[in-house]
Amino acid sequence: MNTLFAISAALLYALAAAVLIGKFVHQDGPNKRLGLSIASVGAIAHIAFLTNVIIVAPGQDMSVTNVLSLVSWIITVSMLIFARAIPNLILLPVVFGFASLTVLASQFIPVSYIMHIELQPGLVIHISLSLFAYCTLVIAFLYALQMSYITYRLKQKGAALLHSSLPPLMLVENILFKLLLAGTCLLTVSLISGFVFLEDMFNKTYAHKTVLSAAALVVFLILLIGQKLRGWRGRQVIVMTVLGVTLLSLAYFGSKLVREFLL
Repeated sequence: MNTLFAISAALLYALAAAVLIGKFVHQDGPNKRLGLSIASVGAIAHIAFLTNVIIVAPGQDMSVTNVLSLVSWIITVSMLIFARAIPNLILLPVVFGFASLTVLASQFIPVSYIMHIELQPGLVIHISLSLFAYCTLVIAFLYALQMSYITYRLKQKGAALLHSSLPPLMLVENILFKLLLAGTCLLTVSLISGFVFLEDMFNKTYAHKTVLSAAALVVFLILLIGQKLRGWRGRQVIVMTVLGVTLLSLAYFGSKLVREFLL
């Protein structure tokens, strides 16, 4: 059953991405409603798969592939929910493609890391906050890439952009900073919850995560302060967003990759 859910989700995500890409150059734009509908069914199959592979007896299998798949599901559902309210059409094929790959990786790459988070309510809070912070900042990273692409198109083709399906640059930039603010707040609270609920955030298990997460938080705080006080935008914002998400990815997944694949 797990294999059926995984393959179904991956194929539906891939089909949704193909629908959105297939007519992207058409004057009427892609068939957004059909693409979103297909992806929504894929997200249902995806969460059914995750429920089966993560919740095992006893404990929870929080392997790196399962966590990546969970992250991709949260991002996908968030993008689907807000698809009508915010401009994310150009990002959806990327999100759906990533979700398709992670669900297949979770099913077919044989790694496992059993935890018992149900015995530690504080750990559940910390992990949940960390996941939502990371997902929010990854979505901000996607908008930073979109902003970079729109800037490039403006420089290359100028007024031709007015007739494309790309959103206005200022709108994308506004959404980016709102996401950065929300993600930074969540990241701050998640770090505080770690110090409150975990015994020692600087022990051998958590030290690198704490240091890298704190470094990412500093990067995002500098970025937000720079934008507020000095009006930072453009390349500066994009580079710092990429740097912050890279540090956070290393914090969350670096040690898991080494432990589960190399050791």
